[in-house]
Amino acid sequence: MDYKDTLLLPTTKFEMRGNLVNNEPLRYSSWDEKKVYEKMKANRKDAQSFTLHDGPPYANGHTHIGHALNKILKDIIIKHNYFSGKSVRFTPGWDCHGLPIEQQVEKKLGGKQKKELLETAKIRELCRAHAAEFVDIQREEFKKLGVIADWENPYVTMDYKFEANIYRTLCNVAKKGLLIERSKPVFWSWAERTALAEAEVEYEDKEDYSIFIAFELSSDAKEKLNIVKKAALVIWTTTPWTIPANTGISLNPEEEYVLTTTGYIVAKKLLDSLNESKILSGEIARTFQAKEFENLLAINPLNGRTSRIVLGEHVLVENGTGCVHTAPGHGEDDYRVGLVYDLEVVMPVDETGCYDETIVRDALIPNPRDFVGRHIFKSNEDLISLMGESVIHVSKFTHSYPHCWRSHTPLIFRATKQWFISVDEKPKGCDETLREIALNEVEKTLFFPETGRNRLKSMVANRPDWCISRQRDWGVPIAFFRVKASGEVLLDEKVLNFTAMVFEMHGSDAWYSMPTEQLLYPGAGYKADELEKVTDILDVWFDSGSTWYSVLKSRNYDAGEYQADLYVEGSDQHRGWFQSSMFLSAAVEHKAPYKTVLTHGFTVDEKGEKMSKSKGNVVAPESVLKEYGSEILRLWVASSDYQSDLKISQSILKQSAENYRKLRNTFRIMLANINDLKSLTPYNEMGELDKWILSEAKTVFDNVHKSFSHYNFVHGMSLLNNFVVNELSGIYIDITKDSLYCDAINDPRRNSSQSAMAIMTKSLLTLIAPILTYTADEITEHLPAFLKGDKEDIFDFVYESMESVDSTFDAVYMNSAREKFYEIVDGLKKEKIIKNTLELVIITESKKISKMDKTAAEDWFVVSGISHSEVVDELGKFEVDGNIFVIQKATAAKCPRCWKYQSADEESTCKRCSKVLNA
Repeated sequence: MDYKDTLLLPTTKFEMRGNLVNNEPLRYSSWDEKKVYEKMKANRKDAQSFTLHDGPPYANGHTHIGHALNKILKDIIIKHNYFSGKSVRFTPGWDCHGLPIEQQVEKKLGGKQKKELLETAKIRELCRAHAAEFVDIQREEFKKLGVIADWENPYVTMDYKFEANIYRTLCNVAKKGLLIERSKPVFWSWAERTALAEAEVEYEDKEDYSIFIAFELSSDAKEKLNIVKKAALVIWTTTPWTIPANTGISLNPEEEYVLTTTGYIVAKKLLDSLNESKILSGEIARTFQAKEFENLLAINPLNGRTSRIVLGEHVLVENGTGCVHTAPGHGEDDYRVGLVYDLEVVMPVDETGCYDETIVRDALIPNPRDFVGRHIFKSNEDLISLMGESVIHVSKFTHSYPHCWRSHTPLIFRATKQWFISVDEKPKGCDETLREIALNEVEKTLFFPETGRNRLKSMVANRPDWCISRQRDWGVPIAFFRVKASGEVLLDEKVLNFTAMVFEMHGSDAWYSMPTEQLLYPGAGYKADELEKVTDILDVWFDSGSTWYSVLKSRNYDAGEYQADLYVEGSDQHRGWFQSSMFLSAAVEHKAPYKTVLTHGFTVDEKGEKMSKSKGNVVAPESVLKEYGSEILRLWVASSDYQSDLKISQSILKQSAENYRKLRNTFRIMLANINDLKSLTPYNEMGELDKWILSEAKTVFDNVHKSFSHYNFVHGMSLLNNFVVNELSGIYIDITKDSLYCDAINDPRRNSSQSAMAIMTKSLLTLIAPILTYTADEITEHLPAFLKGDKEDIFDFVYESMESVDSTFDAVYMNSAREKFYEIVDGLKKEKIIKNTLELVIITESKKISKMDKTAAEDWFVVSGISHSEVVDELGKFEVDGNIFVIQKATAAKCPRCWKYQSADEESTCKRCSKVLNA
């Protein structure tokens, strides 16, 4: 007789292969139709809220693997909180203003010259269209990753109401007394003709001159110091092109300076090294305190202008000469010491990085007409030549130098009139400076990883005033009116509110397309022709830094609560979005916009190298989706340590696909095994192996959920995978096959194991739903009715911790026994003594085994018997805690139905199978 038809073999319509590439888009489309995001909100209407405020990606170009990592990580976090029972909000956003978009429009138009023929309003129209196109493109690409968000109501920084709120944030900063306009050196991109903030500066290698120049003391200075011979302060600089703008020489106030026998003045501590390197020669003739030189004059060897000697704490004596060339128009430290000593700010360089007419007017360079219009970097050699013998040493060296983040051209420091947020002023009504407020808020914030605290703290502690103005076309205008007669800026609240209202109705383009008469509040007290518009635009970091106001406080979006529970971005955003958001929120609300900050690393190839098209190591999200589906990408994110750089490659994705296959097939076998179960067996009626696995599962699932709640997904996934591969699939599913296949359909032992699997299936399903949402939703469709109940889909479930189970099973002892047993079994199989463990029985007097149910003990080892009888034919033995276990071949016949060696003869079924068949 063929007994196969009498077995209760596992049955399910849940496919072994997910066919993710084809099925995911269909499932996401059904979610869209059902408006799943709205359903999620309705399902948790009165629950505790969780707000993740989305940092806006830039609406320019297709998404890359870094975008995918970021959005998937956010989606997993949102869904974890949702399935944990919280009311979640995830309003996605896009940054739409700024230089890169303007550059793309320039390219389409055929370059800057053709762009300059157009009116600003037309350029902005083209920029707006470009950004809108990529908002739509990126939205669809994010959806393909399985990300669920309020896609129908995203925030877009170029929307009219949003622009109005960016402007209102600016006005609020001004009301707090933190907005100032002044001439100050800032990072200047001559290639892009605009000021840059620190967050827009990158550092690359650059070759520069290293020159030592002698500035002879004036006659009056020598007389006061009682010097009769040559005496020149030696400065060291890497920027010869700034010498025309020199107005001072800074010395360290605490240092001693020496005059050498050869007539040069340097810091005493540096003389030996300067002599050793043959830059100088000579012994010490006289020693001076730095303060003796204060306010004396030296002569600039390039143009004969005087240079005041000043004292500054910024002067170091670790290298150079201890005498620092000071040009207040070309450096932050120079500017600050210049304010103390009222040094003239000379600025002879125009927006393109070329010398302008100032060098002629102020006679800054000999033969100045030869230099007007010439780029500063192309002038160094001629300037060095003009200084003649005053240049006492020239060399070249390569060093890390600030470059423009977009054009990758070297930057310059250039004094221009700009708008700043003063970080060391106290906001009105506050006892602390803006910097102090921000530093205090950093201390209150949670960081994942914790190292992020010191990174942000360092950025906040050391940053200069924030230059928020840019000289470009595409951005939110600093829409202030200036009185022509006095230069005063109108900051009247009614005037500002009226401008904001205009922006809300017509967008900030109105500043360029509408006349002053229409933009000006009727009761302003000025006529339109008495005023002029400020034409600068806001730094794009101001746009993104103010999103907490526009999105969380304006009530234009159902986006959650201020302060946000969480901000999640790449680690580079400590100097970018985290910092700009902090300063604007601290300025206006006097607190951080977030309670927690989570940062992730960058995506690299499997060798840890940065991805680039030239290397051919780029992994594009689109290609991954076409080959594997987004579930594999999502599992890669959850299984990677995001706190460092994340490696991705074909081999890594294949491993993720293999892990997915194991997890999917574990669900499949459990669904197949519980297909005929009608109700759950009470815990107290369950078998000891079922209680054991439930106890193990509860411990693991609780720890996994806790890890996920602390954003430690890689640890949680490691715990989960180990449990699924080892205890669940490797042991439990294997040892319960006999009962599930061979026992009667309603046998209590079989139902007990089915119940354990059903309980674990439901709990594991909601545990992995945030990560593998497509798969979890598909599994939901195949759940038995008693598990699914009235739930339509996965989004109707909530994760619930499993009930505690009292298990007397000694897992440590029994696992040790099982491992030692299978070590011997492996040898027996290699020697071809046995093919299957059911051919064996175990003889032992272990009290822990004798206390177990006999069948459960057999199942644990997957053998045909366990007894205390005498050993007949020993095949091997092992010891656990002093208990001896002897392995020998079974003496009974093989049951043709269950294959256990428990039958009287090979033609007859064993007692258990006979009972099932007769029933």
